[in-house]
Amino acid sequence: CEAIRLDISLAALQRQDPYINNIVDLASQVALYTFNNRTNEWEKTEVEGSLFIYTRLASPRHGFTIMNRLSMQNLTEPLTKDLDFQLQDPFLLYRNARCKEKLTD
Repeated sequence: CEAIRLDISLAALQRQDPYINNIVDLASQVALYTFNNRTNEWEKTEVEGSLFIYTRLASPRHGFTIMNRLSMQNLTEPLTKDLDFQLQDPFLLYRNARCKEKLTD
């Protein structure tokens, strides 16, 4: 059953990015927050769903996607040198070249 779910999830991810070849890990439910520098607070976004960490056959070789349950707009991030992570249990904070984000489950 779990293998079938992974195969279905991999197929869905490959429709978005045909270079994805393997799901490394997943979390069944996460929510994305962004940091507002003006108010110095975290704000919930309209992105929540399953998080998939995967490998790719092309560069960048790794990435993650949140398959959004609230809309058709999934969040996809390549794992590059410009991405910083920090674990503050139960949160995983990350900063890309654009902004600071927080994932919570």
